[in-house]
Amino acid sequence: MAKGKFERTKPHVNIGTIGHVDHGKTSLTAAITKYFGEYKRYDQIDAAPEEKARGITISTAHVEYETANRHYAHVDCPGHADYVKNMITGAAQMDGAILVVSAADGPMPQTREHILLARQVGVPSIVVFLNKVDQVDDAELLELVELEVRELLTKNEFPGDDIPIVKGSALAALEDSDKKIGEDSIRELMAAVDDYIP
Repeated sequence: MAKGKFERTKPHVNIGTIGHVDHGKTSLTAAITKYFGEYKRYDQIDAAPEEKARGITISTAHVEYETANRHYAHVDCPGHADYVKNMITGAAQMDGAILVVSAADGPMPQTREHILLARQVGVPSIVVFLNKVDQVDDAELLELVELEVRELLTKNEFPGDDIPIVKGSALAALEDSDKKIGEDSIRELMAAVDDYIP
């Protein structure tokens, strides 16, 4: 669906990816643009030289894409603790957020910080992408991680029991290696974002 120009007739929504460093926020952002916008490779999103050298996102990056229903402006927030201030400035303008959690690691310190910050700056809605599910071959472990994420959201006054959690792999989507956890999960995620984020 790659288009050069977006129709501005659709409702405009500001969203962003939040979550712990190395859990796949930038990979997910790239995967979303692959199916819903003008495809931006990981290295095009993570463009600052110090980011490339360290393999982490420091400043917020902005991309645009659209689903059948909406036009999105998307902020890819840094996960690294030193750069959380940048995340707050980005989050302050968000209508909703996609919380990215590695299924292999579960919620980590920045996961908790970002959920708390999202609550403090008034991000109204969160949808969760449980990333890297291809690295976990134990269904019970996946359930446990999902439960832990829901509890964390509830603890921070988000409706943890109701929030959509989509399981997939941003890398599989980027590499076209497994349609079910790759492309299908990205499409399922954006359907959830369309439905759940007002």
